[in-house]
Parts: sequence; structure tokens; C-alpha cells
Amino acid sequence: MMSFLSDTLYARIKISKRRLKLGGNMKEIYFTITGTSHHYGQDFLKPKMKVKLIKETDNEYDKEAIKVELPGLGTIGYVANSPYTVLGESYSAGRLYDKIGDSTKGRILYVMPKGILCELINQ
Repeated sequence: MMSFLSDTLYARIKISKRRLKLGGNMKEIYFTITGTSHHYGQDFLKPKMKVKLIKETDNEYDKEAIKVELPGLGTIGYVANSPYTVLGESYSAGRLYDKIGDSTKGRILYVMPKGILCELINQ
């Protein structure tokens, strides 16, 4: 009985920590990748691919820049930070910046001509 209680308590603490990281709730957080044309393009990007988001603290043009990387390629683009480049219900880099640590992971949902819609994972 005690093991079940401690396991349940551990699971609740883990869920609470995850909710805190996501700003207090468990809703999905979407983001848009832009700027792929300045790197490798987007023709090779497919739904379900995982990407890594890394805060680019030394970016002189955007203090809230978050670059998006793939293993073996490096930077493939950036999280959109303009109302003109953010798709649908995506968070801009500015809204996302304080909700993640130095890095996190995402999953591609849709590849579209105006950007790549993704969701945060592994929070």
C-alpha cells in the first residue's frame, strides 16, 4: 500500500513540475519554424521529425532568438518571432522564450509554404 502511495505521489509531483514548465497547464504549445530558405530549405522536412530548439543568447539582432537544429545539419531555421511569420495558434519566440530552458525539443506537425508548424515535446 505504501509503495502505491509513494508511486502515485511521485507521478503527481512529476506532472506538477511539467505543468510549471509549461506555464501552469498541460495544453499543447505550438511554434513555427521560419528562415529555412537561409539554410537548407524545407523540402526534406517531414511531419513527425524531431527538432531541437536552442536559445541563441548571443544573437545581436534578436534577444529572444531561438534557433532550430537537426542532428548532423546544425541550424535549419529559427522560431518565428513576428506576427507576419507566426502560423495559426503558434507561440512566437518571444512568448516561448521564458517557457523553456536553454534548450528543448519539438516535433514537426505540418510543412507548409509559409513555415513549418511544430509542437513542443519532452517537457
